[in-house]
Amino acid sequence: MIGLISATAAGTAARDRLAVAWPDRTRVYEGPVGDAVRRAFAECEQLVCFLATGATVRLLAPLLGDKHTDPGVVCVDEGGRFAVSLVGGHGGGANELARAVGDLLDAAPVVTTATDAADLPGLDTLGLPVEGAVAAVSRALLDGDPVALRAEVAWPLPPLPVAGSAVADSLVADGGTYAIRVTDRLVEPDEREAVLRPPTLVVGVGASKGAPVAEVLGLVEDALRGAGLSPASVAELATVDAKAAEPGLVEAAARLGVPLVTYSAGELAQVAVPNPSEAPLAAVGTPSVAEAAALVRGGELLVPKRKSAARPAMATCAVVRRPGRGRLAVVGLGPGARDLLTPRARAELRRASVLVGLDQYVGQIRDLLRPGTRVLESGLGAEEERARTAVAEARRGHAVALIGSGDAGVYAMASPALAEASDDIDVVGVPGVTAALAAGAILGAPLGHDHVSISLSDLHTPWEVIERRVRAAAGADLVVTFYNPRSRGRDWQLPKALAILAEHREPGTPVGVVRNASRADESSRVTTLAALDPATVDMMTVVTVGNTATREIAGRMVTPRGYRWQDTRPQEPQEPRPPHQPQKPEEAR
Repeated sequence: MIGLISATAAGTAARDRLAVAWPDRTRVYEGPVGDAVRRAFAECEQLVCFLATGATVRLLAPLLGDKHTDPGVVCVDEGGRFAVSLVGGHGGGANELARAVGDLLDAAPVVTTATDAADLPGLDTLGLPVEGAVAAVSRALLDGDPVALRAEVAWPLPPLPVAGSAVADSLVADGGTYAIRVTDRLVEPDEREAVLRPPTLVVGVGASKGAPVAEVLGLVEDALRGAGLSPASVAELATVDAKAAEPGLVEAAARLGVPLVTYSAGELAQVAVPNPSEAPLAAVGTPSVAEAAALVRGGELLVPKRKSAARPAMATCAVVRRPGRGRLAVVGLGPGARDLLTPRARAELRRASVLVGLDQYVGQIRDLLRPGTRVLESGLGAEEERARTAVAEARRGHAVALIGSGDAGVYAMASPALAEASDDIDVVGVPGVTAALAAGAILGAPLGHDHVSISLSDLHTPWEVIERRVRAAAGADLVVTFYNPRSRGRDWQLPKALAILAEHREPGTPVGVVRNASRADESSRVTTLAALDPATVDMMTVVTVGNTATREIAGRMVTPRGYRWQDTRPQEPQEPRPPHQPQKPEEAR
């Protein structure tokens, strides 16, 4: 919950805007400001104070305790010009809150945290438990000192300006350098090392009815300690669904701070395990609970089934390492203009530690990448190579962004990449503004009714197939947008396609021609099917041919949607029929 506190009429107006925008996330604190701040600080995870920063600091000072547990506080000035992250930038989420408040109130977010100012992700913002020399390693990253990354388990981290693999090993061997270790092992970080503990461990547990929580927890802790594994890397406890409400298991998961995940006996019975048993088969219908529940979603068995030390033993457990899945984001960059790049696309570009793309597209967004992003670029014609590279990098456990112009799913990289990928990586698609949509907005409203996009490039599709599709679109009276209409080596396909459309449409049918839509050298014109000169078209051009209803109105292409209220044609008067007059047979058919 976000507590909102104000003291003036202007502050109250801005406060109320937040309260209306975030009704389920905010709570307004009325009354004397000092009392309101104290109550909000005790009751909320975050605060937004519409007060002077000095006054806010004085009110907060006696309340501050630990940066890891204190609420994040954002201060908004009287004029609503700035949203200042004041306290708890990372731990309390004040930095992100300042940006969100700024977006909503049209205020500039002010974030002074060192890593944010240097556009580096803070080690304490990665969503992973972190320990060791966090401040010293963060300072080394900021100062540009050598920092080695030692990833003992795969996990999709954001970009960090570190040395990896063999370079990291040599740096550490030389000594005197800083290091970030990514591990689920029970290790003590040295004085120049920060340890990130990803949630890679799954603990399968079985329990007799009434198994005490102390017995379950003791067994899990002994198993982890004996294998040299860290409890901070446990992602979940897993068991059979018949034990979903077993109090000892539910409480053990709660104390470990992880979910209790359950599977049906049928699912678990299908899992091959090294130590099946007749006892669980008779009790819950599967020859294994602990090992099967840990292994059901794959992974490496680190601790085979073991029983608790109690007599009789009422709990069993097994531990599996399930490395983090790599992540592939297929990102559409839009038609080229920076303001048509979506916020989601920006976020994915900043999240990726590896970027794969066509060199000219990489050049468009290179300034948006965080320091440490590894860029793998190639030229025209290397689409298959880029798709395979992106998937391979994701399979190595990296966070990868594969970029394409427009929407990456439209004549771009999503199709070859997803054909190459399997279910061993996570894949997300980030939509972008297509060239057809950008051109349509420039031309007017040519896509106001049913429409189709057709690529005239026969590099990947035989011309016979393309021609069949053009004829189908022509016969169906669809608005047609042609991608890849003409190049130096392909100069006859566009005239042929236009001739096919001309068999079904009048010579005066409007045609829109847009080159480099949304870019600095954008050009556009509206002409007709008969007047269009194909020689003026190239690969950077989108050609949109209207249907039989498309009109040019005030220099713009408009394809009517067919709304009844827009139909101004006079209706033929109908002769009224006398009431109850029976219809003639031909009228009733």
